[in-house]
Amino acid sequence: MTRPTIAYRQPDWSKLRHLRWLIPLILVPIVIFTTYYTVPAESVGVVLRFGKHSSTQDPGLHFKLPLGIDEVILVPVQRQLKLEFGFGTPDATNPDQIGTDPKRESSMVTGDTNAALVEWIVQYHIDDPVLYLFHVRDPGQTLRDLSEAVMREVIGDNTVDDVITVGRQDIEVAAAARLRLMAKAYKLGVAIDQLQLKNVNPPIEVKESFNEVNKAQQERENMINVANGEYNKAVPRAQGEAAQKISEADGYRLKRVNEALGDAAAFNAVLEQYVKAPEVTRTRLFLETMKEVLPGLGAKWIVDEKVTQLLPMLQAGGKEAGK
Repeated sequence: MTRPTIAYRQPDWSKLRHLRWLIPLILVPIVIFTTYYTVPAESVGVVLRFGKHSSTQDPGLHFKLPLGIDEVILVPVQRQLKLEFGFGTPDATNPDQIGTDPKRESSMVTGDTNAALVEWIVQYHIDDPVLYLFHVRDPGQTLRDLSEAVMREVIGDNTVDDVITVGRQDIEVAAAARLRLMAKAYKLGVAIDQLQLKNVNPPIEVKESFNEVNKAQQERENMINVANGEYNKAVPRAQGEAAQKISEADGYRLKRVNEALGDAAAFNAVLEQYVKAPEVTRTRLFLETMKEVLPGLGAKWIVDEKVTQLLPMLQAGGKEAGK
């Protein structure tokens, strides 16, 4: 039995010659479109050549080596980025803006072993794109971890009253300064613009009691302010009255002193004249004194001691008085 003979057809390679222009037609547009790139106004372009940093380009149109030789990473250095702790804003554009467990982030212990729920934000921008891209594997998450560690450290150094009421600004300043130092030490390539406390509350279980204490403190402060107001009204009034009394006393003192000085001067003047002419001065003083005294005595008779009968004189005086 003989096997059937199978005939093989050779491919006609001549027909593939028409496809020899297809490769250049595909490569040329790819090369053209991969030789330039545009950097937005708020960003810089970090150029990598074979995966190694080559240069950093400013905003605008630039050219590069095509076919993946040069790779450009756009870094938004002019954009202010934000991290939120204890809460989250919906539709955030920054992938690191919201943490995975906001409730855990906000739960903290103060320096006096009280619990507090602390919400805060960190605003920052990228100031060194090369460090930001290549020095730390995940700079955004690293900054979140640093911020949480710093905030827990600062909160642990303050009492619950400071955290919730009067010490908020000091905590913000201290935490921001500490976070800047740590971001620089870790070479994250970011600059901290602001750290701001948002809602700071006691735990829900003790919130009502804390509100009662806070209300009592506010009433106490209000009473102190009212007392200070009354003090500020009463004290100046009393001081004014005291100044008025002192002024009146000074005026009376000056008056009496001046009167005494005037009397002394008049007495000295009379004394000087008396020394010069004692008899004349004595007579003048006597007459002047009688002139002042006698009008106030009424009807008086002055007689000589030799007079023995006063009746005729009194009758005469009575007639004259009747007239």
